[in-house]
Amino acid sequence: MTTTRVLTQRTIGSPGVLEVAHVPVPSPGPGDVLVRVLATGMNPADWKVRTGKVDFFGPPPFVLGHEFSGTVERAGEGVTRFASGDEVYGWTTPPHGSHADHVVVAEDRVAPKPRTLDHVGSAALPISGFTAYQALVTLSDVQPGQRVLVHGAAGGVGHLGVQIAKALGAYVIGTASAAKHAYLRELGADELIDYTVEDFSALRDIDAVLDTISNDYGPRSLATLKPGGILVDVVGVGVDRTEVTARAAELGVRFVEFFLNPTPAVLTAFAALVDHHGVRPTIAETLPLEQAAKAHELSETGRVRGKIVLVP
Repeated sequence: MTTTRVLTQRTIGSPGVLEVAHVPVPSPGPGDVLVRVLATGMNPADWKVRTGKVDFFGPPPFVLGHEFSGTVERAGEGVTRFASGDEVYGWTTPPHGSHADHVVVAEDRVAPKPRTLDHVGSAALPISGFTAYQALVTLSDVQPGQRVLVHGAAGGVGHLGVQIAKALGAYVIGTASAAKHAYLRELGADELIDYTVEDFSALRDIDAVLDTISNDYGPRSLATLKPGGILVDVVGVGVDRTEVTARAAELGVRFVEFFLNPTPAVLTAFAALVDHHGVRPTIAETLPLEQAAKAHELSETGRVRGKIVLVP
């Protein structure tokens, strides 16, 4: 095979700018692996890049996508952790987008995929799952019996955050519309707040807040925290957080703007948690690469329950 398919765009714009193109199969450099992508996850960052709201990839043309699951086809010079045929999952950094049949990725951006998930399930984890895991484990150090508040609990990061917090032994409170409460109880949420009619800021004695919404949710969440508690904002871009930073300092709580940085150790530890505690991503939709425009339209609504996965 000398060519492979990629999902690309030559201009910023609507979902209609997306197209599938044939390009030469990339070659892994030193320290890289070439992965045959069997499934690749969608994230809000994808449509934000497509529309020019964020600039992760520079000017088009480029290949979108940040997460994948597949098999190693070839290892580059110096690679010691992987060989041809290994099943892996991981994340990519520009210019190597994962919405393609093949992707070249640095060895330290992949790990053996969870044993208990197929490739579609594994591809839904690298961005949302690592985000929730690092926020709750690495930063918040959630302990059994602590109270954790998850905003946007039914979303891509939120629904995994609920499961991870429960696996850590926490009492989990989630904010979501009433229509999603039954679903979140099935995932393990202990208490749910319908943000359309209830004010979550009346809560108290929260140890950790996982904020996937940002905007005014940060300032409103600070009063819920006990002294020494932590608010982790995982949105990353787009909101001025000056107010929440200053207010957190006044209240004696921690506020952290989180940026994803998965390491091989974190990828491996998260896969173990998935396998040992039955953490499962909810797959909202599985679509072929050729229907990426539909996937973007769904993601852009902001009402997707769980994750959208593209299958090359």
